[in-house]
Formats: sequence, C-alpha cells, structure tokens
Amino acid sequence: MDRLRPRNRPQFSGFTNAEIEKMEKLLMESRERSLDREFCQNLASRFNRSSGRAGKPLVKGTEIQVWFQTRLQNLPEAPNNELMCPKDIECKEGACSVEEDNDNEGEMIRDPSELEFEARSSKDGAWYDVEMFLAHRFLGTGEAEVRVRFVGFGAGEDEWVNIKQSVRERSIPLENWECSSLKVGDHVLCFQERRDQSIYYDAHIVEIQRRIHDIRGCRCLILIRYAHDNTQESVRLRRLCCRPRPRS
Repeated sequence: MDRLRPRNRPQFSGFTNAEIEKMEKLLMESRERSLDREFCQNLASRFNRSSGRAGKPLVKGTEIQVWFQTRLQNLPEAPNNELMCPKDIECKEGACSVEEDNDNEGEMIRDPSELEFEARSSKDGAWYDVEMFLAHRFLGTGEAEVRVRFVGFGAGEDEWVNIKQSVRERSIPLENWECSSLKVGDHVLCFQERRDQSIYYDAHIVEIQRRIHDIRGCRCLILIRYAHDNTQESVRLRRLCCRPRPRS
C-alpha cells in the first residue's frame, strides 16, 4: 500500500492549561489506562463539554493518546511494571508537584499534542505513520512497549513495539527548495518503490548530483544506502523525508 505522505497536515491548536493539569493528574493516578482508546475518548468528550474549550477546536481522543504516549516516553524505565515520576516532578506525601526550572526560563516548549509519530514494524523493518496508541506495558527487563495501530491498517495489523527503539516523531517530507540543505552522510527516510510494495526505510545519503531545477521542481539525483539491507539507489528529492531537527 502506497504511503506517500501529505505535505500539509493540519495541526491541533493545543490543550488548555487546565486540560494539561488534568491529564498530568490522570497520568499519575491511572497510568495503566492512560493509553486506552475508550479512556481517551471519554476524556476528550469531557474536555469538549467544558466551558474552557468554548470557541476552541474540539479535542480528539487520538490527540489525547499522543499526549499520554509522549509523557510516557519521558518517564524513566522502572522494573516490576512500576512507573516513576518524571525528574521534574517531586512527590510529597503521595502528591506530585511540579518544580520550576530556572535554567529553562523563557524556553519555548512544543505542545506534545502537536506531535505526530511513526513506528517501525517488526514484520518488515519499515516505518509507518501511527494512527493511535492503544495500550502500553513493561517487560520483565523494564523496557517499555506500546501497542500501535498504523494509518491505513486495521486491528489485525496492530503491533507491540519498543518505545525507545521503534517509536519516534514523524519524519518530515522535503520541499523542492530544501535540497540545498542536504549533505553526504545525512540520515533520511526514503520511500522505496518496488513492484510488490512501496514503503519507507531508514537510509543515509552517499552522494548528491546537484542539478538545475525546472518547472517540475528539484531535478537533483541523490544516491542513498538503505540501512536494513545496505543496498543503494538513486532517488529524487520527492521520495525523501528528513528527521526533525533537535530543539535547543
């Protein structure tokens, strides 16, 4: 199934401060249920009925699931299926309170509800867009896994994947003018087109043949090497996605 990614996807405008406070509290009180689909849908309905959301876009259950999954990624691993509080939360007498960090004063922090994710399937090693996070669990080793549903697939294709190794922020399709920013050695996500399948794989750039653009857009040829099998292929820019740049 083709998975060429739309280049202009609408972004959710964000949660209110009251909604974030409520979700932080629920994460500490109901960790096991925080990624449950019905749980998130019910919470979205409550938010949408509140006076604080009047005049704002409706919240979706999937957006709440993404928020919880992002917070879970930032929690340290804990054995015996026990979660620990994040490093910026101090627990006192059973209650959690957020401490201010003066070193980060004035720093812009992106709302997790705006993030989109991709996950790597254990079946073919390719990356697919995540439609929703269904549940999470901790293995005996303390490693965290999340059950994902991929965009365009049904429940029969749901998978448990390792959060740290196989879940990440969604790669960004490159625009025609962005070829000038690419360099040899860059890691990219490449849309591999084959007769029987067309899917995304990790790769890195081996060589760039820069060419003058025309009415069709970028005409540069980019030689990439796939990470999963070390094969090489010359591709156009339209088949590449870049990894989101780290935020300072």
